[in-house]
Amino acid sequence: MATEFFMAMAKVPTVTHQEHQVSVRNGKPFFYEPSELKDARQKLTAHLGKHVPDVPYVSAVRLTVKWLFPISGDHRDGEYRTTKPDTDNLNKLLKDCMTRCGFWKDDALVASEICEKFWAANPGIYVRIEEL
Repeated sequence: MATEFFMAMAKVPTVTHQEHQVSVRNGKPFFYEPSELKDARQKLTAHLGKHVPDVPYVSAVRLTVKWLFPISGDHRDGEYRTTKPDTDNLNKLLKDCMTRCGFWKDDALVASEICEKFWAANPGIYVRIEEL
């Protein structure tokens, strides 16, 4: 079984799971998601919801993700993007959203991961999941 899709987005989310905030209330720390992170989570979940497989993955998978950011400056279509955010931080939020949408029971099933980021004329996120 394999699932493959492209989520076109004029503005690809760059906020990452690492951006949780901490505050102190009544002398106790608590963590919260800033609005930018909540918005990114909602955007990803809305796009992912259209591609959830009928049957969730239950065994090891390879996840391939290509983050395609709108071209800026003097970059070229297909050129690797070597600026922040880091691929591991981008993928963490994406995998969390995929878990919530029901792609798999737990993202621990992702035993192999290929993640790349590019500048692209057609921005968005390409995703491929394949059983191992």
